[in-house]
Amino acid sequence: MLENINGPEDLKQLSVSELERLAGEIRQFLIEKLSATGGHLAPNLGVVELTLALHYLFNSPEDKFIFDVGHQSYVHKILTGRRDRFDTLRKYKGLCGFIKRAESEHDVWEAGHSSTSLSAAMGMALARDLKGEKNKVVAIIGDGALTGGMALEALNHIGHEKKNLMVILNDNEMSIAPNVGALHHYLGKIRTDRHYQKAKDELQSLLNKIPAIGGKLAKTAERFKDSLKYLLVSGILFEQFGLTYFGPVDGHDMQGLLEIMKQASQVEGPVLVHVVTIKGKGYLPAEADSHKWHGITPYKMESGQVVKAVGPPMYTEVFSEALMELAEQDERIIAVTPAMPGGSGLMKFAERYPNRMIDVGIAEQHAATMSAALAMEGMKPVYAVYSTFLQRAYDQVVHDICRQNLNVVFAIDRAGFVGADGETHHGVYDIPFLRHIPNLVLMMPKDENELRHMMKTAIDYNDGPIAVRYPRTNGLGVPIDAEMTPIPIGTWDVVRTGDQVAIIAIGPMIGVAEEAAELLKREGINPSIINARFIKPLDEHMLRSLAEEGTQLIVLEEGAELGGLGSAVMEFYSLQQIYGVNVRIIGIPDLFIEHGSVKEQRAETGLTAERVSSEVKSLMPRQKRIATGQ
Repeated sequence: MLENINGPEDLKQLSVSELERLAGEIRQFLIEKLSATGGHLAPNLGVVELTLALHYLFNSPEDKFIFDVGHQSYVHKILTGRRDRFDTLRKYKGLCGFIKRAESEHDVWEAGHSSTSLSAAMGMALARDLKGEKNKVVAIIGDGALTGGMALEALNHIGHEKKNLMVILNDNEMSIAPNVGALHHYLGKIRTDRHYQKAKDELQSLLNKIPAIGGKLAKTAERFKDSLKYLLVSGILFEQFGLTYFGPVDGHDMQGLLEIMKQASQVEGPVLVHVVTIKGKGYLPAEADSHKWHGITPYKMESGQVVKAVGPPMYTEVFSEALMELAEQDERIIAVTPAMPGGSGLMKFAERYPNRMIDVGIAEQHAATMSAALAMEGMKPVYAVYSTFLQRAYDQVVHDICRQNLNVVFAIDRAGFVGADGETHHGVYDIPFLRHIPNLVLMMPKDENELRHMMKTAIDYNDGPIAVRYPRTNGLGVPIDAEMTPIPIGTWDVVRTGDQVAIIAIGPMIGVAEEAAELLKREGINPSIINARFIKPLDEHMLRSLAEEGTQLIVLEEGAELGGLGSAVMEFYSLQQIYGVNVRIIGIPDLFIEHGSVKEQRAETGLTAERVSSEVKSLMPRQKRIATGQ
């Protein structure tokens, strides 16, 4: 059946049994295609029936479907004419792994960060009413994302304004890691409370049998129903927020889904439909471990065995091992993460030190301020967070941590390009938004051994907040020192001694600089390579020496050019009134870079040995260029 579905209109004439059959075909399609490309398998297997029901009942794109995060939108893409492009999923110039407005008119809201859908839905409902239009607005949000503060702020506003919109709560008990917190437990109570549903249905049936209920009797009946809710399900959180609550309903029961969503769509004002789904539904490996299969690399479809590249451990693993070693020596160390214990490498830490591992759920702001208070009370909080998610806690980093000069350690993972996850997840903005904040130390290692020493540096540091950023790549396979030793704050390291031109680089760009130096060596050009391991503070002594020697400089960074390390170097020379130093910046231009491989993303932005080599040659004195035939 699937090959005959080229748009939502093709669903409208199908029977419920045909929709159920189509759901099975979609699951098989996803399992097969993602075995080759990788991607977010478990979330999408869980929303097959839900997405079919949405497109069957409503009329996209007139009716607006707003997917929270968007990693669960693959079924939506299949049903809206993109099935034949799934071989390109998450590949360079191919289908995006998230909602992408440029891909289809059916994609109306882009997000790679959670908890934004309700605010977007509210904005679209307000605009619709102001324009006098009648379309539906439907937000699809997971129970994990509902714990985000922004979602709760939106719920508060939605209940106040009473606009017509539908919230689909996709309750699978998971965000990426298992959900935590009071709201999660509240939803669990609703899921399991069958007495409430039965009693409510019996009461409604009884009232319907009374020929005419008017006046005081009707009001008494309504009050009784309200009292029943409080008696059997404590809180009734969503109705207190002002939303009419429907559910819970089995998210894999097509008939039940269609019936409850029809009912909900006829209610005036905001409604919430509580849909209980199984993350990974229909593929046993994904059902058994939906955490692992949330976002997966290519795998063998028959066995579920993940295809892994052989090589050195990833920086995340090196961070994890170093943190456990340090925690064994220092009982003050507490790991904090916003719903990313697996991605941030903290699962082993949680097993070894369960009382010193705090997963706050999708709540980056709360994690930052809580870490500030932990530090204030003499603990050593290590806030492990992806660079892209740290953006969400910017105010707390400035106001609560740095302003009070508190000794919080930031372990910033996924710094630089992240490949297939693309523009919403690149960690290329943290240098500009962190380095200008007073009191903060910011560093980045050139290899996994230096990362270990930086972790020791961070834990030993007692003068305020300190951050170490590291990429989403494997290490270089360098020898690992048995003992971790602190690095003097604000010192750079000369990796290669040369003359006339110096390449100042950080992180993986040291490797690119070394490749460029080998290319230049063939032409008799020998640039210095400097590992600018401290982005803040700069090594002012070395910068002065380079200026005094008349060295031309290239600053190479896998981060935004505007406000990055290169900007910091130029600002230093300007503020110190040191003139005549030629500084060129090779970084990421003022553009959002889309998904693909990291190699392709570097090529697109000129972060290559060939580009660096060309820039070095252009800086050489004229007589030198003539001698080398340039």
